[in-house]
Formats: sequence, structure tokens, C-alpha cells
Amino acid sequence: MRILIVEDELHLAEALSQILKKHNYSVDAVHDGRTGLDYAQSGIYDLLLLDIMMPEMDGITVLKTLRSQGDATPVILLTAKGEISDKVTGLDYGADDYIAKPFSSEELMARIRAALRRKGEVVPEDGLKYGDLELNTSTLKLTVGGKEMKLNLKESELLELLMIRKQGVTSKEQIIEKLWGFDSDVEHNNVEVYISFLRKKLNFLNAAVRITTIRNVGYVLEGTI
Repeated sequence: MRILIVEDELHLAEALSQILKKHNYSVDAVHDGRTGLDYAQSGIYDLLLLDIMMPEMDGITVLKTLRSQGDATPVILLTAKGEISDKVTGLDYGADDYIAKPFSSEELMARIRAALRRKGEVVPEDGLKYGDLELNTSTLKLTVGGKEMKLNLKESELLELLMIRKQGVTSKEQIIEKLWGFDSDVEHNNVEVYISFLRKKLNFLNAAVRITTIRNVGYVLEGTI
């Protein structure tokens, strides 16, 4: 899953990025509201961490703009302690939650998991299950019928995306945007390489689930579920 941090305090934004990456989220961070809005409007993010007080455009305006455009991406506001009116305003305009600075990494991760659950995403503590596949997103280990194999980070992120989407077809463009970012110069053949890596590992593990190519559309998981 991909999270956008919109926070003008550079040290805090970097700290948040490191916490989220440690939990195997893909992260982008920007430092003013207008840029944050541009990134958020790309539609590639599963959740936004949005500071209220920022240059160019404040967080409440960013939130109002997104909600007025029909964007339902979960938003957690980052607020200074005591900004009660801002918290109320943010919730009224469609924020899913808020967290007051300073906060612990444990509280942050719990609020992120809760917001994503409300959205309907699969957000387990340790991993995902689909058919005979078990993917531990913390250790990057793929298990099939008791046999396990370590994936690299991009392989794990790609398989996680396919597992979350279940029988939904995922295009190469969606994979690039989710795994590398919407402004990445990664090309389609990079996706094909990682799909090939995953297929070989699924074959090695004798998995019943397979990655099927839908010609000119994308990829989908198929097999016994």
C-alpha cells in the first residue's frame, strides 16, 4: 500500500517516512499543501497523512478540495496539541481521523490500520492469505503448504498488490504507480521482469495460485481460493 505524507516539518516527514517504510508501506513525502494536493489527485494513494498548518495551502483546504472532487481516500490529519477547532473542522470536512503531535509510532500505525479497515482494505498485522499463498509483509516471506521462500521488497509489494486486488485485473500502469510512484520513469519491462521472478518462485513452491496475463490489460491471480 502507498501512503502520501504532506508535512512541512522536514525532520518529522523523514521520521514518518522511515517508520512507514519499516512496516513495508511505500511512501512519498511532500512539504507544502499545493504540492500535496497535486500528488493526492493522482489517485494512487491508499491513505494520506496530512498536516494542517502548511505553506502554499493549508491541510483543511487540501482536504476540502479532495472531498469536493469525490476523492474518498482515507485522510489522517496531523495536528498540534490543542488545535481543537481545527480537529473538529477537519472531521466535518471528511477527515477519517486525527493524531496530535507528538505521537508514538505504535499509535500512528494503529490509526493507519484502523483507517484502512474502514475503507475496506485488507490490513493484517503480519500478512496476507490468498488461496494457498501466505505472504508475511514484515519478513517478506512467501509460504505455500509449509514451504517458504524470501522475496525481495519489490516482489513482495507486487504480490501484495495482486493479493489485495484478488480477482481484479491490475494493469502495468497501476503497478508502476503503486510500487514506484506516478512520476517514476520505470518502464513496462521492469514490471514484466518482476512478474517473471514471482512466477518462477510460485512454480518452485508448487503453488496452486498462478499469475495470469490478460493480454493488453494486465495481470490477475487465478487458482484455488
